[in-house]
Amino acid sequence: MIMKFSYKQLAVYLSLIMIGGGLGVFGSCYFSSRNNNYRQLTDVTTNLPSNQNTPTYFSNDSEVADLVNVNFVTSAVKQTGPAVVRINATRKVANPIADTFKNSLLRRFFGEDEEPFPEDRIERGTGSGFIVSGDGQILTNAHVVADTDTVQVTMKDGRTFEGNVVGVDTTTDIAAVKILGDKLPTVKLGNSQNLIPGEWAIAIGNPLGLDNTVTIGIISATDRTSAQVGVPDKRVSFIQTDAAINPGNSGGPLLNFQGQVIGVNTAIRADAQGLGFAIPIETAARIADELFTKGRVDHPFLGIEMVDLTPDKRKEINKESKLTIKQDTGIFIQRVVENSPANKGGILSGDFIIKINHKSVKTSAQVQKQVDLTSVGEILEIKVKRNGKLYTFKLEPEPYPKNK
Repeated sequence: MIMKFSYKQLAVYLSLIMIGGGLGVFGSCYFSSRNNNYRQLTDVTTNLPSNQNTPTYFSNDSEVADLVNVNFVTSAVKQTGPAVVRINATRKVANPIADTFKNSLLRRFFGEDEEPFPEDRIERGTGSGFIVSGDGQILTNAHVVADTDTVQVTMKDGRTFEGNVVGVDTTTDIAAVKILGDKLPTVKLGNSQNLIPGEWAIAIGNPLGLDNTVTIGIISATDRTSAQVGVPDKRVSFIQTDAAINPGNSGGPLLNFQGQVIGVNTAIRADAQGLGFAIPIETAARIADELFTKGRVDHPFLGIEMVDLTPDKRKEINKESKLTIKQDTGIFIQRVVENSPANKGGILSGDFIIKINHKSVKTSAQVQKQVDLTSVGEILEIKVKRNGKLYTFKLEPEPYPKNK
């Protein structure tokens, strides 16, 4: 049977054939391109260098549960955590209620021989510490072990030791404890001298009795003076961090992102919401070394009272002392203690400190840090500005007076 087509029908059929063929060619090119891209991606992935730190994914649930998500925090904690310890201290303190019942009228009521309340009561506290030597030297806060000779030290692996309190320095809030051990895990000490606000900070300790707690934050500030922090009786330039530090964290390490200890955490401000403070590791290590060596610390004392000038502070001092201070900034010596090394060496109130041991200083915290790095009896050179002229004095620091 012969079918007849008009030219119009033939044109339509030919158009459809051409369109179908074009789509076939386009599809072939498109999917071929996709296949080539996939092959290139596969090749690149296959040829990537292997990374031993990349976590491996396991096929069964028990292996997945053991998988550790490796990052700088977990690496730091894995490195330092085993050397962080819990310190339980027990001390006898006077019972204030017992003193009240020593009143003669009350004793007649209860009877002369009656003791309704014991004179002493037992106080228990928990803090943290970290091992700095394989034979059991531990660094912690003074207030953690104050007024006790022995403490209980518990390691992360559960081992418990009796710790001997070798020495306590309340001026810097550092204490040294010794346990009998061999080849114990130790921390690595870092450097806090060049810390920059914004760097990572990791705290490990036992806050509120919760063992081996890890918190993370940043370095919020450095060189916070004792006066700024609210503990004027201490001689420390504190590191400030927003890593959570609570009671029980005291004495534990503050780490950098490499897991090195840069400070000793101290919960010194109960009202410090969202802020924590740490003693720089250089200060803590120096004090601990003296405590382990001789059981005490002799702090260098110059006998000067300094203030960092601001325009408002200048006006306040001029008004109160009837001085005529003209500059708005600088380290101003407000008072010199009588018969102190500064007084004997020629320093006067009203002087401005410019340099210490040839190093320029801009804040009183920097001055204090340089003084603390000096030993008692070691000559300390101070350059001051007085009435527009520069003078250099050589002072010999004395032991810090006990009644200061």
